[in-house]
Amino acid sequence: MKQQIAIYDTTLRDGAQSIGVSFSLEDKLRISQALDDTGVHYIEGGWPGSNPKDISFFKEARQIKFKHALLAAFSSTKRKQIDVREDANLQDLISAETPVVTIFGKSWDKHVYTALNTTLEENLDMIGQTIHYLKSYFDEVIYDAEHFFDGYKNNPEYALQTIKAAAQAGSNWVVLCDTNGGCLSGELEAMVGSVRRDIHVPLGIHTHNDGELAVANSLVAVDNGVTMVQGTINGLGERCGNANLCSVVPNLSVKRNFRTIPDHRLKNLTYLSHLVAELSNQAPPDNLPFVGSHAFAHKAGVHVSAVVKDPSTYEHMEPERVGNHRRVSVSELSGRSNILTKTKELGFVLDKKSPQVPRLLKKVKEMENQGYCFEGAEASFELLYKSLSGAVNRYFTLDGYRVMTWKNGDDTTYAEATIKARVPEEVSRRSGFPEPVEHTSADGSGPVEALDRALRKVLEKFYPSLKEVKLTDYKVRILNETAGTCAVTRVLINSADNRRRWGTVGVSDNIIDASWQALTDSLIYKLSKDEEEIGEIHEQAS
Repeated sequence: MKQQIAIYDTTLRDGAQSIGVSFSLEDKLRISQALDDTGVHYIEGGWPGSNPKDISFFKEARQIKFKHALLAAFSSTKRKQIDVREDANLQDLISAETPVVTIFGKSWDKHVYTALNTTLEENLDMIGQTIHYLKSYFDEVIYDAEHFFDGYKNNPEYALQTIKAAAQAGSNWVVLCDTNGGCLSGELEAMVGSVRRDIHVPLGIHTHNDGELAVANSLVAVDNGVTMVQGTINGLGERCGNANLCSVVPNLSVKRNFRTIPDHRLKNLTYLSHLVAELSNQAPPDNLPFVGSHAFAHKAGVHVSAVVKDPSTYEHMEPERVGNHRRVSVSELSGRSNILTKTKELGFVLDKKSPQVPRLLKKVKEMENQGYCFEGAEASFELLYKSLSGAVNRYFTLDGYRVMTWKNGDDTTYAEATIKARVPEEVSRRSGFPEPVEHTSADGSGPVEALDRALRKVLEKFYPSLKEVKLTDYKVRILNETAGTCAVTRVLINSADNRRRWGTVGVSDNIIDASWQALTDSLIYKLSKDEEEIGEIHEQAS
């Protein structure tokens, strides 16, 4: 029988304390439902006594019928020298009406003296009275022993007294917290073992990542008898973050054969990771283990050749188990296997003996030598493949463009782009505009925005579907910094329409020209995909 490990998520409280992260009420409700769908056991929704948003969250959350998770509200032990029944924070906690409450208290005598400015004895009373009082309202009370490991190092006898006070008062769980995140795994293992000899209620672990050990320390704690792991999605949290549940859960379930969330819900992890990243207003974390887009990505030709034959040669597990998938990039390190695999992903079947394979491989290596990068710009790679195969239509031809930028006396900047381009005559006739040449201008806050607007102004009258395209990200990379203002720049653009997202790349020693390449690739890719879809519809109709 597998040992069950309770998964306690604190993304909405501890994770929300990350610098730059501010979840809206709607974000918190959406994340809580996604966590429940994934099968976590506890969702810590926030601290109802700390801010109006958390009070509103718990009020709204009462309308949600959680299928798997228990919602927990978080607060501190009662204040010193006050009756527990008169503590406003505890009354707010009770008013949240959650099935579970989590209380944190001080385990480190240094904090008792400096933060609480009270005696060691009163701190023990604060812990015991708070938990005893809350047990009359809640069936389940969890006690987080803040700074436990630092407290144990400094005064082990007193640190143990604090958690004994919680256990004796009726706490259902005692959670040992590495709040400063500086505990080494060997130290933590010894201290958890000592606690298990003295405390006989279920233990939990709550680690921070200041020493890059939060996940490792969580796993060590479980190996030593802890049966609850607290953490956050993507490792969000104060300073360097908390234990990343997207790594803890698969390590326990897949590698160690513990029961965490249900096996069939492990595949939700990648979606959940990306959802939290988006709602955190952050780029999805590409380099995260298990759930990042690079977690099962292969670049070197030797790797790809082996993975095609047997994925276990360069993968520690099947990416599908956590909802991820294998990716193969093309670069100057590519071999034939990269090209064959990547073109297959794009829906094109190439024979490994086809003369197109070495031609495409040679072209990719030439372009990457110039500074192109097709990782994250797969739309440009697809267009390159199609152009070498003669499969890309000439949707338009540039006659020329001019971009002007000036600065006004009030320190505002302004840009204007003028462009002249032509489309094939059959396109102009079909669109109802007999003149295939368009000459126009547009302005913008900067030269790239002005050029983008001018190009769209030219093309949208002939190709109305381009109105769906939105530029979602724009990145500039300097490739040879020592060249100063003559440096070669690489521009990566991410675009999206109503159905898909794609990336394109441009390289030049002129940033406007590099941007132009990426912009035109983006629009040409959109038109080519639209054309393919129309062709498929006609085939099905016939």
